[in-house]
Amino acid sequence: MKKVTNPIRTARVQKAADENYRVKTLEMDCDLPQALPGQFLMVWVPGAGEKPMSIGNSNPLTISVAKVGKVSGELHALKAGGMVSFRGPFGKPFNIPERAKRILVIGGGYGVVPMYFLAKVARENGIAPLAVIGARTAKDIVWEKQLFTVCKEVFVTTDDGTRGKKGNVLAEAQWLIEGKKIDAVYACGPERMMEAVAQLCVAHKIPCEVSVERYMKCGVGVCGSCAIDGKLCCVDGPVFSAEEALSFAEFGKSRRDASGRKC
Repeated sequence: MKKVTNPIRTARVQKAADENYRVKTLEMDCDLPQALPGQFLMVWVPGAGEKPMSIGNSNPLTISVAKVGKVSGELHALKAGGMVSFRGPFGKPFNIPERAKRILVIGGGYGVVPMYFLAKVARENGIAPLAVIGARTAKDIVWEKQLFTVCKEVFVTTDDGTRGKKGNVLAEAQWLIEGKKIDAVYACGPERMMEAVAQLCVAHKIPCEVSVERYMKCGVGVCGSCAIDGKLCCVDGPVFSAEEALSFAEFGKSRRDASGRKC
């Protein structure tokens, strides 16, 4: 077995900003130049545990934390000057076709965060990114302002219509895919959303990749806790092509908790 060498690093929080009532963005005092869009970190809090976190930016290293559990609660409480320990980056990143001129990034909830990183890198490489982001209500929207700094157009949807177009991201995504020359589509967020986007792209024969989240313990393919249909999200993913994701029996339908039970 190939030995995995990815030591724990510790960085200081240089900026902590509330995105909304439950999501906080932590900007570190370091860069992570080897990180690629779509990869993740295993973030460690002494006494609380370790949690996989998407990378929102590599320069400076930035993550966003939704307060949903013990580890995320501890991270959410951090202020400027606090310390964050992490391993990584891990996982398979997004792939942008060599001749792509325009891409569409789609984010739901806090799945918007890694979409910014992808859009930023695309723009730095002369590719024009468009974005569609969705949330339940206006107060749940995150990283809209950040996306506007790297995307020519950002389309917002909310389930209740309190911000942007009422409904989910699919209606906005569909007219963009059908009406503009989109060379590739990328999505991160709720699986039902990504399943619908993947099906739409496959039907229109447009390359599409989605970021699949599963419960993780090690992040390096040892424990097997993030298995999905014979693949490991931490090493075979978390980025999968639309075709591969749609072939997974669980994708968009069910997931497994820490005990391995379907939920």
